[in-house]
Amino acid sequence: MTDEAVPFTADEVCRAIGARVRELRQSMGLTMEKFAELAGLSIGMLSKIEHGQTQPSIGTLTAIAHATEVPLTSFFRGLDEEHDAVIVRAGHGLTIEHVGGNPGRLYQDLGSLRGPVREIEPVLVTITEPDEVFPLFQHPGVEMIHVLQGSLEYGYGSKRYRLDPGDTMQIRGEVAHGPTALLELPIRFLSLKVQAAGGSVG
Repeated sequence: MTDEAVPFTADEVCRAIGARVRELRQSMGLTMEKFAELAGLSIGMLSKIEHGQTQPSIGTLTAIAHATEVPLTSFFRGLDEEHDAVIVRAGHGLTIEHVGGNPGRLYQDLGSLRGPVREIEPVLVTITEPDEVFPLFQHPGVEMIHVLQGSLEYGYGSKRYRLDPGDTMQIRGEVAHGPTALLELPIRFLSLKVQAAGGSVG
């Protein structure tokens, strides 16, 4: 069985927009009269929008967005959230091929949410064979490493740290980092690269 996007009716969209507008107005502590004045709308129009009884134009939504200082897309929150989950079943992560990669190392991409940038990059790393070649990595953002199995020495800049099962490490991606010694095989750890909004994970 495959997951398919469920289309929304116009009424559902109007109700979602109305609920969001009302939530924003109330969070600002404004009456409908004050908020309508701020957004340049009539009270009647604002009431219809909040109750999902009309389809506001893009111009009207833009005016409300300026008044509340939120992105235009925020009015559609609640429509796509429950349809934007990404599930990667056990053993089905997309294999990442690194140039010059060595045998005994498996990198599995665990997926990401749709969007203009990739804010989180989850990768499951499995190392099963001893190796003396340890490439170091650098990338924007921050990274969290959580060891699931085995033990390794992890380099971060000029420092070296021993990581055992259950250990978690957080680092700045711009600083050269990566495994520097394999102490107990097999090794499995989860790597989460996180990029601030507006950037991209490399």
